[in-house]
Formats: sequence, structure tokens, C-alpha cells
Amino acid sequence: MSSPLYDGACPMPAWRLSRHFLGRPASVTEARRFITTTLGTWPVVESAELIVSELATNAVRHTASARFGGKFTVSIQAEPDQVWLGVVDEGGPEVPRLVRPNDDEGGRGLLLVANLADNWGVYGNHTGRTVWALLKVDPIAAAQAACR
Repeated sequence: MSSPLYDGACPMPAWRLSRHFLGRPASVTEARRFITTTLGTWPVVESAELIVSELATNAVRHTASARFGGKFTVSIQAEPDQVWLGVVDEGGPEVPRLVRPNDDEGGRGLLLVANLADNWGVYGNHTGRTVWALLKVDPIAAAQAACR
């Protein structure tokens, strides 16, 4: 991969990093900070921050992660052409799904995730679920960000 902007001098290895958070509303801010600190100048950092904010908020509002002693985990897997984000919660009775939002402030989280992400989904069951999102990245822009 060579271009006038990228000479291949800074290799882009794939990597994965996870962090656990207490299942409380204040942890959503910590999860956002984890994303912005970890992704730094990557071209998808703003979208990733919004996505994780929505998914972490859902974890502490709608799942067993909000119980006393509950937690959720945020994972980032970065490759030269994509960033995978996952929020693992402690499960609940309902499967996360897109719904048409009311006129109130709530109900837009997964819709926002679906609009920002190139792909997203859910796997797991009532004892624990992973809600994930995939963001495509321009490899040249990602390499330039990683070399800073």
C-alpha cells in the first residue's frame, strides 16, 4: 500500500483491548473516555465515542449490569481497515432491537448506532449479551493516525 500520503513506514498491526466498568450511569463517561483515549486520532474516533456511549447507556439502563455489583465491558478491536466495538452486558429479559422512537428523548440509541456503523448486531442471551458495531476505516488515514 503506497501513495503520496503513505509510504508504508508505519505498520498497522491489528490489536484488541477491553476494559470493565461498573454498571452505573457515571461509567458511561468513563467508557467514552476509554474510547477517545484508546483511539486517539483515528478517523472514526467521534463515531466510536457516540456508539459506545449509546451502547453503554443501554447496558446500565436496560440490563442486569445495573444491579448492585453489576458491570459491563467495552472492547475495541482495530485493524487497518476497520474498528470493531462491543459492549458486553449482564443480560436482561429483552433483546436489543431497533424501534421507531417516540417524540421524547429516549429510544434513539440503537437507531443512532445503526446510522453511524457500517454494520452492527447482537449476540448472547438473557444471561449476557454483546451489542457490537463495525466502523470501516480508510487504511491510509488510519495508518497516518497511528503514526502520530
